Amino acid sequence: MDETPVKQQNTGAYYGQAVASFGIAGGAVAVGIYNLEVDGWVRAFLGIAALYLTTSAFTLAKVIRDRQEVGRIVSRVDQARMEKMMAEYDPFAPKERTREH
Repeated sequence: MDETPVKQQNTGAYYGQAVASFGIAGGAVAVGIYNLEVDGWVRAFLGIAALYLTTSAFTLAKVIRDRQEVGRIVSRVDQARMEKMMAEYDPFAPKERTREH
């Protein structure tokens, strides 16, 4: 029983939607910061904070993805070991007798 997981690929429309959503959100934050009635230093601080939040979100997403991939690899190795043990096991093979004294 081979249960090899199918590699999931996103459609072009899904990819385009994700890129557009990210661009719109980033643009909205930039416009909001630009239109604030505060000093330039406050705008700069909010801009840097928004960039830091964005890079942190990308890093977190990468770490989560990497952890899931490692889990899949470990699961596949364990599954391969079990399949090997089951293939090598012969229930009808003569059992070794132990010597009784």
